[in-house]
Order: sequence, then C-alpha cells, then structure tokens
Amino acid sequence: MVEESRGGRRWWRVLRRVAGWCAVLVVLVVGAGFGYESVAGRRDGERFPAPGRLIRVGDQRLHLNCAGTGGPTVVLEAGLAESSASWEVIQRRLSGGHRVCAYDRAGYAWSEDGPGPRTAAQAAAELRGLLAAAGEAGPYVLAAHSYGGSVARVFADHWPDLTAGLVLIDVTDENAVQALQVSRPLLAAQFTVSGLLARAGGLRLFGDALLPADATAAARTQALVVYGARSMAAARAEAWAAVESAAQVRATVRPGAWGDRPVIVIVPARQPGAAVEQARRLAALSGRGRLLIAATGDHYVHHAQPDLVIDAIRDVIAAAGR
Repeated sequence: MVEESRGGRRWWRVLRRVAGWCAVLVVLVVGAGFGYESVAGRRDGERFPAPGRLIRVGDQRLHLNCAGTGGPTVVLEAGLAESSASWEVIQRRLSGGHRVCAYDRAGYAWSEDGPGPRTAAQAAAELRGLLAAAGEAGPYVLAAHSYGGSVARVFADHWPDLTAGLVLIDVTDENAVQALQVSRPLLAAQFTVSGLLARAGGLRLFGDALLPADATAAARTQALVVYGARSMAAARAEAWAAVESAAQVRATVRPGAWGDRPVIVIVPARQPGAAVEQARRLAALSGRGRLLIAATGDHYVHHAQPDLVIDAIRDVIAAAGR
C-alpha cells in the first residue's frame, strides 16, 4: 500500500512537470506567433490596398467601393463578420449597367473603428453619412444579407425619401429575441477566438483552413484584411449589440411601413414554415412586396444563386422607376 502511494505521488509529479512544460511551450508558441504577426502585418496595407475610397465620416474613415453608372444606385450591405468583398460577384456583374456601391461597416476590412455600441441604428447613420460625404446621390436600392438587413431596414425607416427599394436576403428575424440572447455570447466568444488566432498569426499561416467555406475569391485573396483581428472585433461588437439592434428594427414595423416601394424578400429553400411566414409578413410591409424562395438551402444565397439575387435587384431597380 505504501509503495502504491509513493508510485501515485511520483506519477502525479511527472504529470505536473509535463503539464508545466506544455504550458510553457504554448506560451512560447503563442508569443512567437504574436511577434511574427506584428512584424509580418506591417506590410499588409501595401499588399492589400483598399479597392475603393476611404471617406471621412465623423471621427473615422469608412471604405466605399463603387463601380458602374446608372441610377438608382444600388448599395450592398453585408452580413455579420462579412465585408464589401462578400459582394464581389454581384457587384461585378451588376455594375455593367448600374451604379453599385459596396462598403465596409466601421471596424471591418479597410474601414476604421467606429463608436459604440455597434447597433443597427449606429451603422445606418454612418451609412447615411458615408453616402453623403462621398457624393453618391440617392434614392438607393438597398440589397442586404443576414444582419445587414437590420441596418438596411433602419436606414429605410429613418430616410424613406432616400430609399427607392429593398432586396432582403435571408435577413435576421427581429422577433427571435430568445435566440439572439442565447447566440450573442456564443458568437462573441467565436469572434474573440478568431481574433486571437489572427493576432497570433494563425490566419497568415493556415489561410483557407480558418476561412468561411462561403468566402468569395476576393475575400480569400484579401483574407488578412477582410477576416483579420479588427474585423473579428467589429463582428463581436455587433453580435453583442444584436438584441438592441433587433429592438430598433421592431420599432420600424407597422402596416404599410414601406408604402409602395418595390421590395423583394429572399429566403433559402427548406426553411421552417414559421420562417417563411415571417418573410412573407416582411414583404407585405410594402404594397409592392413579394417573397422569393431560393432553390438553395444555403444562407449565402447571393453566393450559391447569384443569378437569382441579380435578377431580383434588377427587378427592384426597374420597378423603382415606375
């Protein structure tokens, strides 16, 4: 019994020593990663310059990338943890006959950090200031994906005269408060970890392995900027303010809220009946609203079915002129 007790203590000391050395190794590796990233990241601004313009809005500069001519101007609003690069295909194909602007919300990609809390109303106000400062005249057709729909809906409510129409792609349900409360800390933790990995050089070293499966070619090429630590911090701030943003969106909901402005609401295939009904009610806020159900079940409908989204935007542009 005594020998067994001594043997157990001996193994415990060995395990503690191994654990201690492993902890030291982890600290050294992480420290080396942070050092490597701080040096390697100094040239990222030169290697991956902003494709558009940096426009001063208040105390920060926001990145706006516009192409093409022909009104009304289409403004593309990305989802959570995404940027202007997520609209690469849509913008390139639409800009052949229309003015199309994609931008980065504060903190994302090439845009500088903005004041908090990072709610939908804050982002909508910054978008209004950005378009005015850039000289991009309205009214606009707003095409928005996921969380970006919250920003677009608040914008349309605050500035109806600047809103020619809306295309809403699998946008956040403002009534799903319980789900938002549950997901908020999970998303915040996810973006915190992603940001730490980026700061430790993980994104630079492992590249595609850490990128979203639906990332566009432009986003993959410019991943160190698009999905870097600053972008993840911006996503975390927006996720943390999601409940407040949902309340701001709910305040805009009333019968006939969008008058007769053309609106198309797109949802992926195979959604629960409640989700489809919510999308149908959203479309009904306009006298010319309609619901489209995509053939794909992918949340990123504009990646999986770009033709569907491009046709929807063109339909709203055409209807806005009538």
